[in-house]
Amino acid sequence: MAKIPIFLVGFWLLSNWAGLLETEDMMKYKNPNESIDIRVEDLISRMTLEEKIGQMLQIERKYASDNVLNKYFIGSVMSEGGSTPVPQASAENWIDMLNEFQKDALSTRLGIPIFYGIDAVHGNSPVYKATIFPHNIGLGATRDPELVKRIGAATALEVRATGMQYVYAPCIAVCRDPRWGRCYESYSEDPKVVQAMTEIIPGMQGDVPDNMPMGVPFIAGNEKVIACAKHYVGDGGTTNGIDESDTVIDRDGLMEIHMPGYLSSISKGVATIMVSYSSWNGDKMHAHHDLITGFLKNTLHFQGFVISDFEGIDRITSPFRANCTYSVQAGVSAGIDMFMVPKFYTEFIDDLTTLVNNKFIPMSRIDDAVRRILRVKFMMGIFENPFADYSLVKYLGIKEHKELAREAVRKSMVLLKNGKSAEKPLLPLPKKVPKILVAGSHANNLGYQCGGWTIEWQGVNGNDDIKGTTILNAVKNTVDPETTVIYKENPDKEFLESNEFCYAIVVVGEHPYAEMHGDNMNLTIPNPGPEIITNVCGAMKCVVIIISGRPLVIEPYVGLIDAVVAGWLPGSEGQGVADVLFGDYGFTGKLPRTWFKSVDQLPMNVGDPHYDPVFPFGFGLTTKPTKPIYSE
Repeated sequence: MAKIPIFLVGFWLLSNWAGLLETEDMMKYKNPNESIDIRVEDLISRMTLEEKIGQMLQIERKYASDNVLNKYFIGSVMSEGGSTPVPQASAENWIDMLNEFQKDALSTRLGIPIFYGIDAVHGNSPVYKATIFPHNIGLGATRDPELVKRIGAATALEVRATGMQYVYAPCIAVCRDPRWGRCYESYSEDPKVVQAMTEIIPGMQGDVPDNMPMGVPFIAGNEKVIACAKHYVGDGGTTNGIDESDTVIDRDGLMEIHMPGYLSSISKGVATIMVSYSSWNGDKMHAHHDLITGFLKNTLHFQGFVISDFEGIDRITSPFRANCTYSVQAGVSAGIDMFMVPKFYTEFIDDLTTLVNNKFIPMSRIDDAVRRILRVKFMMGIFENPFADYSLVKYLGIKEHKELAREAVRKSMVLLKNGKSAEKPLLPLPKKVPKILVAGSHANNLGYQCGGWTIEWQGVNGNDDIKGTTILNAVKNTVDPETTVIYKENPDKEFLESNEFCYAIVVVGEHPYAEMHGDNMNLTIPNPGPEIITNVCGAMKCVVIIISGRPLVIEPYVGLIDAVVAGWLPGSEGQGVADVLFGDYGFTGKLPRTWFKSVDQLPMNVGDPHYDPVFPFGFGLTTKPTKPIYSE
C-alpha cells in the first residue's frame, strides 16, 4: 500500500474542517444583516441548474402535493380561478394548506421558501367572506387615486389574512374597445387615468423609500403583498376587442397609449410584471425579446421579475402546445423569469435543462431570472418569516373594509340622466312614500353584482357564495320604515297596473364573465332586461341602474327612462348604490370611458375624428346630498 505524504493528509483535514465550520450562521444568504444583493449572489452561487430551474416555476396547488415542491425545488404555487383548499374555505383552511406547502419547500437542501399567488383583482375575490370591491372600471369612474391606494392596502391585508403573499393585480390595461371581455379590468380608455390609478401599488406593497433606486421592487412587511402590473403590453388594444388577439399599432402609439401605466408602476416599486397573451403587430408578447428584455429591463431598468400568464408559453404556438421545446426557448430567451406552468412542469424542466446543457440558452439568462425572483423573496422577508400565522385572520371581511368598499361604490356611480327635463330631476329619490317597486335580474343577486373573477373564474350566480348587501336590501335598509318595498324580478303589465307604485328602481345588466368568455360583438342588455325596462318605465317614473363591465346599447331606451345610472360591477357592498340614489351622498362619478350610441361606431375613444357618443368620456351629472354629512 502506497504511503500518503503527511502534508496531503493535513491539507485534507483542513479543507474538510473548513467545510464543517460553515454553519448556517456563516451562509450569507441566511443572514438578514447582509444586504439583499449579497444574499442573492451567495445563494445563486450555491445553486445547481436543477435548483435554479425549479425557482423559475409557479405551479397550480392541485399539482403541488406529494413532495413535489421538494423534489423539483419549485419556486412558487398558485390558485387558478376557483381553486380552493375546500369549498367556502376559511382563512385558516388557506393558511393550513400554505404552511404544508412551505414545509415541503423548506425541506430542500437550500431551504428556499415559496410564495403563493392568487387573482385578487378586486379585493381577495376568490375567497369566501372577503370584501369584494368594485371592478377597475368603477374605480376609474371615481377619479380618486387616494381611495384606490386605500383599497390596495385593504386588499393586501385580506390576502395576508389567508396566508397568501402574491396578487395578480393591478391590471393596467387601457381598454380601447368595450367589446373586449376584460374591459372591466381596465380603469379607463385614457392612459392618464390608468396612470393615476397605479397608486394602488403602494397601497398593496407600501410606499417606496426616497433612497430606493428606480426599478427596484419594494414590499414593506408582512401586511403587504407582491403586486403584479399586467398584461405587458397592449392587451387592451386588440383588433375588435378580441381577447388574446393582435394589437395593431405603431411603436409611438404603443408607447403613448399602452406603456405609461408601466412607467408609473415601475416608479412605484412594483415587484412583478405579467406578460400578455396578446400580440403586437403579429408578434407574440410571450416571445418578444425587444419589449421584455430590450425595453422593460434594459431601458426602463425594471429590477423585479417578469412572469408569464397562465400557460402563456403554451400559447406561443398554434395550436396550443404544438412545440413545447421551442416555446420554452422563446419565452426564456425573450426575458420571462417565472413561468406559470400549472400542470406540465416536468416537461418544462426537461426542456429547459436540455436547452441550457446544449447552450441554446446561456446560464447568464437563467441566473438573471433567478436573481430577480430571489431579490423579491428577500425583499418581502420570507426567508425570515416563511410561515403564515393566524394573527391576520381577523382582517378578512372586516367592517372597516366593507365601509371602504361602500365608499368606493358610491363614488363610482355615474349619473347619466336625471329627469325627463333638467327642471324636474328624479334623483335623489324620496325615502318616505307609500310603495316602491324594485325590479330586474340584478337587484337581488350578489353574484351578478360582483361580476367575473369572484369566487370562481367566471363569477357566480346568486347570494350563497358571497357575503354582502344586494341593491334590493340596500333599498330596504335606506327607505323610511313605513315605506313598502315590493320586489318583482320581471313584472308583467297586469302586475304593474294593479299596484300603485310611487316610482320604480330597475336593476339590469350583464351576467358574469371573464376573459374571452366576455368578448361581445353586439353589447346589448341581456334579456329580459329590455323588456323589464320597457314595461316598468312605460308604466311609472323609474330609475334604471345598469350593472355591467362596460357601456352597453341603451340609446333606444333613454327617452323612456327618467333617470339612468351606470353602476358598473360594484362588488359586495350594494349599500353604496342606495347612498346616492336616496341623497345621503351626492353623485360624483365620471365616465371612465366613452358611452357609444351603436357598436357600429367601435372602436371609438375620446379624441377620435368620428367621435359621436351618446355620453362622452368624463361625463357625469352631479347631485347634492339632501342632508349634511357629518364626520365622526
